[in-house]
Amino acid sequence: YFPITKFSIEKSDGVTSISEDLRRHTIEVFGVSNEIRVINNFINCDLYRPAADKTGAAAYAPTGEKLLIHVSNFRPVKRVLDCIRILAEVRKHTPAHLLMVGDGPDRGPAEHLARELHLAPHVSFLGKQNHVERLMPLAHVLLMPSEMESFGLVALEAMACGVATVTTNVGGVPELIIHGENGFMEPVGDIAAQAARAVALLTDDALQQRITAAGRARAMQQFSTERIIPQYEQYYKEVLTR
Repeated sequence: YFPITKFSIEKSDGVTSISEDLRRHTIEVFGVSNEIRVINNFINCDLYRPAADKTGAAAYAPTGEKLLIHVSNFRPVKRVLDCIRILAEVRKHTPAHLLMVGDGPDRGPAEHLARELHLAPHVSFLGKQNHVERLMPLAHVLLMPSEMESFGLVALEAMACGVATVTTNVGGVPELIIHGENGFMEPVGDIAAQAARAVALLTDDALQQRITAAGRARAMQQFSTERIIPQYEQYYKEVLTR
């Protein structure tokens, strides 16, 4: 797809990128000279919003365990097996249940690993869900251990839903997450560090409240539909009037 992608970029009258990191990467890989305008992903903060309470979590953790959640297409780049390993470490310190939302090639290996580590009762594989905005607010911490993310839309969805984020420091994620302020970022593959952040969030209510409040505020102030969609509209007008 390299030739047709390069051709499409070079012949387009306007090109946008969802993050500065993706813009730089596109220029490096394709060697294009076009202007690429960075306009971030956005979130409907009226649809993606915190739950009034997390009593709905009891459907998945009836004994009162805190909920971790992972949402992806279960491709290797998402490192879904890391989520299982993180859960194993977390449960050494505090009760927790993991919701695995989505489907893809690594679902089978993740289910196998959960059984191998005797975690099967503590992991719910929910498959593809049409209304993540209803499920996400039930969780306490999002795990996003990807080895690459152009932006990290799932993390933004979690922030808007009042869910603390533990992610990897890759791609466009640092443009969304301010480490220690509205979420935490750790190196790819560092299971111990990611688990430690999750444990801290699950066991320290004040920390979790501070992080989730800051995450919700950042989603509303910087990445809401009201803020981002006008940027697209303005850019389209610029392109049409050149």
